Amino acid sequence: MSQKLKVLLIGSGGIGTVTAYALETGGLAEVTAILRSNYAVVEKNGFTIDSVDHGYIQSWRPSHTRNTIPNKEEKTFDYIILTTKNTPDIPPSLPSLIVPAVTPSHTSIILIQNGINIEHPFRERFPTNPIISGVSFTSATEVEPGFIRHDDRDRVRLGPFPYSRNRNSGNGELSERATTATQTFITAYNSPNNHNIVDVQHDPDVPATRWRKLIYNASFNPISAILRMDITRMRVYEHVIDELVKPAMREAIAVAGALGVRVVNGDEDEEGVIEQAVRCDPPEAFFRPSMCQDVEKGNYMEIENIVGEPLREGERLGVSTPTLRTIYAILKGLQVKVKEERGLVKPEFDEKSRYAGKSESMA
Repeated sequence: MSQKLKVLLIGSGGIGTVTAYALETGGLAEVTAILRSNYAVVEKNGFTIDSVDHGYIQSWRPSHTRNTIPNKEEKTFDYIILTTKNTPDIPPSLPSLIVPAVTPSHTSIILIQNGINIEHPFRERFPTNPIISGVSFTSATEVEPGFIRHDDRDRVRLGPFPYSRNRNSGNGELSERATTATQTFITAYNSPNNHNIVDVQHDPDVPATRWRKLIYNASFNPISAILRMDITRMRVYEHVIDELVKPAMREAIAVAGALGVRVVNGDEDEEGVIEQAVRCDPPEAFFRPSMCQDVEKGNYMEIENIVGEPLREGERLGVSTPTLRTIYAILKGLQVKVKEERGLVKPEFDEKSRYAGKSESMA
């Protein structure tokens, strides 16, 4: 690689900062990180990173930090990485957010985010740019502004979009560029300086990996948010697992199967995969998933791509998903409360309201 890759990072929380650190220390990339709520702290003190991979790092900064999206006239970016929360129900949309920094036909867009069908809005907005879909299995949290706790190894799986299973529906030349861009980025991430430290690989079947992770994320994550309950307690009070978590997992697996996505491998059975997902967290951890943390803090939750899209795919394919439907309806109610608190909506009837007016007494 004759020149360092120019990388723009959107989402400098836990996962994003660990990604930026690995790329910078690898020596093959120059990262511009967009900071929001942590901008002032990082500008003054840098990041403190307590990392299982890299050790304890103080006063670290990427090559460049900003609190605004740069314009492509200022710098041509080879890659834009999005590790921020994906909330398409909250404006502005992520594709519209990054428009100023995208150089058509050049900038590769990497989505390291949860959920399914996250790539389609980017493909529609940027039809000539390579799209790379990524799934992170890293555990990294910004416990306070500028302080990152990274307590599970940096593991990421990446693959070009459109996926190989449906390449015939896309542009062949663009698909080849996306494949090359994926390999180039993986090489930079896995540079000799990071040898045996990070685990970033090409994934030949990203949809299966996404859906496999979704088995957990579409069940434990939202149910924890609804109940305000950590994973340990959900497992102790077994009816939560038996009557809520496992049914949601089964529905997610059924929708994936209807799509032709295999999340249960040949040497596994469905219930075994579900049991593995139920027990994947240490029982003594009292872990609160991200949605639970968000609802407790009054933040927006990632409900559409984690629960809404599986539900809509199930409806389209005729797969019954009653548990996911109920979960989604409750999550939307919680989300609209946050929207109201932040002034996005008002509790007012309009001409389209179906439940305005007063009926006769039920007595």
